[in-house]
This record gives sequence, structure tokens and C-alpha cells, in this order.
Amino acid sequence: MDPDDLKARAIALHDRFTHETHDRRAFMADLARLAGGTAAAGALLATIGANPAAAAVVAADDKRLKTSNVRWTVGAGRTMHGYMALPAKARGRQPAVMVIHENRGLNDYVRDVARRVALAGYVALAPDFLSVAGGTPADQDAARDLIGKLDLPRTVQDGVETLRWLRGNRYASGKVGAVGFCWGGAMVNRLAVAAGTGLTAGVAYYGPAPDPAEAARVKAAMTLHYAGLDDRVNKTAQPWIDGLKAAGVPVDAYFYPGVNHAFYNDTSVDRYDRAAADLSWQRTLAAFKARLA
Repeated sequence: MDPDDLKARAIALHDRFTHETHDRRAFMADLARLAGGTAAAGALLATIGANPAAAAVVAADDKRLKTSNVRWTVGAGRTMHGYMALPAKARGRQPAVMVIHENRGLNDYVRDVARRVALAGYVALAPDFLSVAGGTPADQDAARDLIGKLDLPRTVQDGVETLRWLRGNRYASGKVGAVGFCWGGAMVNRLAVAAGTGLTAGVAYYGPAPDPAEAARVKAAMTLHYAGLDDRVNKTAQPWIDGLKAAGVPVDAYFYPGVNHAFYNDTSVDRYDRAAADLSWQRTLAAFKARLA
């Protein structure tokens, strides 16, 4: 089999496993048949899956930043925790950005992205939306299972309350944006609907969209990034884009041809596309600068 075709079919299997079936045994059996054996399947999975041990772009102890683990209340008996990063030499209050994780929960990759946001001059908060389930476990499959069991309306409300807490944080100026990836991209779209004026700018990376009829409730300026090969998510894209435009919402939507879902995630060797990732990040920071300054 052609290597590119093998990779494409393996990625399709992995996407179905991570976003639909969550049946690892069936997935590995299918991958072994595709790759030609169990050992080959393991090697292939190492290149298409995210590697939690991958090196960070911005080191956790980077002296340009102040980082901490934080907690806040989102309702009676409900406490969230997360990771905060901000510029070490910032003067006064800074705009804030919520960084929302994929369906693997809050991990070192997402903390790294939060540090990237902070280096651009923002108070960055990466919440753990699995806080109410005891926090993100180390096992990615277990994290995905817990994500799937969350009460979605309650989780969206947790996000709205987190935005409110972030707006009032002593380091923050009151203007708040959000960027999210995969499950987090979908959450950015949902928060834009639910938070109203509580969200100033939203950036969603390859996030499935809500019902376009809800676009009229969005008050934030939206930036949407889509992977050209991501048919699962892209079938929801254009109706959402059209709904936002019809509602008069400022929206910029970008499709990156020839790249896969999760193309920004540099811990996945065969999914990551540096050119698309760099361009999308430039556009993301430009959107925040235009709306949050």
C-alpha cells in the first residue's frame, strides 16, 4: 500500500476511534489489519496519535512567564481548576484568553499552548473541564471516556462562569477571548452562543459547530480554522459560517487544504502541519490583537 494512503486510512480509523466509537480493542484490531501486524500497528499509532512526552515549544520554567495552578468556583459545590500563565514583566492588567483543551483533557500540550498565548501578552487560563470528574487522568482513553460522560449543558455553563471569573481576575483587563482545539473548538462555539457579551473574541480550531439557528445569540467576533481533509467537522462548517454572517457576527473562516484534523497539534508527527499551524497561529494572534487590545 502507498505510504500516504496508509497514513490517510490510519488517521481515518483513529479519528473514528477517538471521536465516535472509543473502542480501543476494535480500533487496534482494524489498525493491525491495515498495517500488517500488531507491531506495525503500534509503530503507526505512535506517529498519528498525540505523544504526551513531546517536547514543549515554551518550557514550563520559561523566565519570561509566571505560571501557577489555580482554582475557582463555578456554582454551588462546583469548583474548577486549571493552569494560568502570564507575562512576568507585564505592567497593569492584560487582556485574557481561555485556552480550551481537546477531548483528552488538560495535559502538558495544552499547558504549552497556554504559555504560547501568554508570551503574546495575555493572561492565559487553561481550565480542566474534567475538574468535576476528579481532574484529567494520565490515560488518554480514560480522559476521552470521561469527556463523553460530561453533562454538556452544565459543562457549557461551567465555561460561562469561568469566563466571568477570568474577566474579574486581578491580572485581567476585563476583555476575554477563547481559543480551543477539537472538543475545545466546539466548546468555543458553544460558549460564544451561551456567553453573549461575556466573550469578546472566539477562535475555534476544527470544532464541530452548533445549530446555525443559534448564531444570532453570538456577540463575539469569531475566527474559525478548518482542516481541508476533516470531512467529519467540515460538514458542519459552512452552515455555521453562513449563520454567523446572516446574524451580522464578524467572522473569518479559513480552510487549510491537504491537512488533517488536529494539524496544529505538534505532538502528533503525522497530523501536524507546520505551515498551516504557523499561518493559523498568526491569524489567531492577529484576531486577539484586533479585538482584545
